[in-house]
Amino acid sequence: MWTDRSVFYQIYPLGAFGCPFENDFQSKSRILRMKEWIPHLKKLGVDCILFNPVFESHTHGYDTIDYKKLDSRLGTNEDFAFICKLLHENGIRVVLDGVFNHVGRGFFAFQDVLMNRENSSYKDWFYINFWENNNYDDHLSYQNWEGNNN
Repeated sequence: MWTDRSVFYQIYPLGAFGCPFENDFQSKSRILRMKEWIPHLKKLGVDCILFNPVFESHTHGYDTIDYKKLDSRLGTNEDFAFICKLLHENGIRVVLDGVFNHVGRGFFAFQDVLMNRENSSYKDWFYINFWENNNYDDHLSYQNWEGNNN
């Protein structure tokens, strides 16, 4: 496996590029700063970057809203494609941290559950209790990650 011989460098881009904690969904191309890091990464012998997380979210990045879109605080999908191309041209592979076992409240399927409750086609995607309430007063409760309801 190529990973056995690789030097990985992990980057939390929302923090590394100074993104605000809460997403205002106004695209700002902060991911393009990665271009400045490439010479240093090469000097270190890095040949793979692990980005975590990068998908559109409300806050910390793991409350994913859209798995097909770069977080607006980092820029556009085109910005990210450009950075990946530059990294590849410099012999640096890219790995994305995709956490698919939990999402944010803004994720389309969860929004459908909030709207349609027991009639939602997506209700079985989540651990929902329709007879309790949560701190958002949704008149349902759900299993979350370590008490994070967002």
